[in-house]
Amino acid sequence: MKKRHKATLELIFARPVNGSIRWTDIEALLAALGAEISEREGSRVGVFLFGEVRVFHRPHPSPDTDKGAIASLRKWLDEHGVTP
Repeated sequence: MKKRHKATLELIFARPVNGSIRWTDIEALLAALGAEISEREGSRVGVFLFGEVRVFHRPHPSPDTDKGAIASLRKWLDEHGVTP
């Protein structure tokens, strides 16, 4: 995993929840973990990782991911042993 991806992972696990993580950085981290990312309807993005599919909403008009999505992503990664 590249240094940039590790930095994004640390931001995801930071307390309190960080509300200024760019969605493109999260997508890059998930791709580095081996995720298959697919476009869905509207702003939805399907992420196939750990043998399951999760659907996230690509933020707009701001490029920053909201705190609820970060918390959900943190929980999902933690359940599968991905921590900083």
